[in-house]
Parts: sequence; C-alpha cells; structure tokens
Amino acid sequence: MPSGAVETMRWDGKTLALIDQRLLPQRFEYVQCTTALETATAIRDMVVRGAPAIGCAAAFGVALEAKRLAASCSAEDFRRGLAGGLDALRASRPTAVNLFWALDRMQSAIDANAGAPPAALAARLEAEAGAIFREDLATCRAIGRHGAELIPDGARVMTHCNAGALATAGHGTALGVIRSARDAGKRIAVIANETRPYLQGARLTAWEMVQEGIPVTLVTDNMAGHLMQTGRVDVVIVGADRIAANGDTANKIGTYTVAVLAARHGIPFYVAAPVSTLDANIASGAQIPIEERPASEVTGFRELQWAPEGVQVANPSFDVTPAELISGIVTERGVVTQPYASGIAAVLRQG
Repeated sequence: MPSGAVETMRWDGKTLALIDQRLLPQRFEYVQCTTALETATAIRDMVVRGAPAIGCAAAFGVALEAKRLAASCSAEDFRRGLAGGLDALRASRPTAVNLFWALDRMQSAIDANAGAPPAALAARLEAEAGAIFREDLATCRAIGRHGAELIPDGARVMTHCNAGALATAGHGTALGVIRSARDAGKRIAVIANETRPYLQGARLTAWEMVQEGIPVTLVTDNMAGHLMQTGRVDVVIVGADRIAANGDTANKIGTYTVAVLAARHGIPFYVAAPVSTLDANIASGAQIPIEERPASEVTGFRELQWAPEGVQVANPSFDVTPAELISGIVTERGVVTQPYASGIAAVLRQG
C-alpha cells in the first residue's frame, strides 16, 4: 500500500501508470499504458473509473498516441492514427461526460496546431494533458473548500460509490468535501454504502478512508433506509458522472434510491462535481445515456459465481436523480441551488 496521498495515475512522459482499481483493497498495483488503445481498454475494463479520472486518463491517452506516432509515422499517417486513437477513447464508456469534455479539449489543441510538425504537436498535447490533470486536482480542492461549509461538525455523512482521490486526479469530489471538512477541524464520520454490484464503496471508499484515518462504517446498500429512519445519518454527499442543464444528475446505480430515502427523512442530499460534469447540451436526465455493464458483474464477483447459469440479468451502471431531490450541487465555482437551470447556466457562463 502507498503512503501519503493516493496517486490514481502517474505520468512519466512515456507511460501512463494507473492504479488497478479492480484489485483493491487486496492488492495495490499499477497498470502501464503506452497507447490510446491500451488507455481506452483500461477505462472500459474499470482499471480506472470515476468521471474526472476517466477524463484525465483519456487526455493522457491522446498524448501517448501522439508521442508514439510522431516517432515513426509520416505527417499524414500521424493525423490519421491520432484520429483513430481519439475514436477508440470516445467509445470506451458512454455516460461520464468528463471523458468527452477532455477529448474535445485535446481535439481543440490539435485543431489549433494543425500546421505543426508531429513532434511539436505531440509535445503540445502532452502539455495539454498535464494541464487537465493539474486543473482537476485544483478543482477538487476548491470543491472541497466550498462543500466543507455545508457539513456540520460531528456529522455522520453517507456516500454512495467512490468519488474520492481514486476517482479524480486527487483529493476527490464527494470525498474531497469530507477530507476538507476534516482538515478544517470538523469531526466527521463516514457511512460508505457498499455500492453493488461492483462494490466501489466497499473496496475503494472504505480503503481511502482507512488510509487517512477518517472514521468509516461500511454498510450494504439496502441498509441505507434503516440508518436514516433510526437517525444515524445527518447528510448525504455523492459525486456525479453527468449533470443535465436542469440539474438532473447521473451517478452510480443506487444513488436515486438513496436520494429518495434522504428526501423521505428530511436529510440534505448534495452532489459534488466539477463544472466539466455539467452538460448544457442535455436538457434533462431523460437524455443521459446509461451504460449497461456485463452480466458477470451481477452474477458473481471475480472467480466466485452465486447466480445460476442462464439467468437473465439487467446491469445498468448508472441511474438519474431528479433535480428536485438535490439540496445543492457543489462545484469549484461555488454551490448551485434551486432553480438549477438558471444556476447551472450562470456557473457555466463564469468560464
């Protein structure tokens, strides 16, 4: 296990090293990516996950492909190969808008340097990917500062899935708020829903909190309502993979259930996400594409299978929480509250 801050990804100018989050907490290993296709495979296979982290990884994937092609291809083949790499990365996962935001930014850098020699463009793309990574880390810390003000001293904070350092360039979004509240001297205890079927809460959120010495209690997803009913949850905070223009929010499957329960029990329900997760091109959550993951994630885990052969399986990876169930959306530019349509538009105009 590492010491100090969690480094979800490492860039050395030649390879992108990603913590293999499929193996945590039993094993701590990095996967090495040297091409766009290898990076796309790592994203698709959940080596790296979490919307901001996916965006950062994809940007580095473009840089990897540019450096590889620049060393061996003609200018024409370089452009063609780079376009293919971008296509592979775009096809890796459909729901997290940060992926497409980062790739659009890399494409803009390509377009702005259309006449540059391959080596020069490769260097420019490496610089852009590094900027995206550094900006995400700064963004998470800003989200943490704004969100920490919403968390009372002594709060018992429930979270769903993993929106921590492992899901970002570092610090985290939802867990970044918790870290920042702790750093501000507040006594915080975390309740981590296990997050079926991929167990990101049990494997990743609980691991991060244990590493940092933040008190954490792991519960199964179907215990959330009981804990709220018996007065053991003070606030809920989650991350997001895409937020529509009206505030409807896609996050890991099960988030909608937690939001409904929180509303029933009068518990504040916050979403923490960077502005890059806001999608002004989608009017409502009904238009957000929902990824369907492999049946094997539901019928068992790793080598253990508990469901009978031949059973039909539904495995949507995300659900959508309607805006009216959300108490506030914490961004690096401040906290957006109802009415979300105008608030989100105003935040986007600040950029």
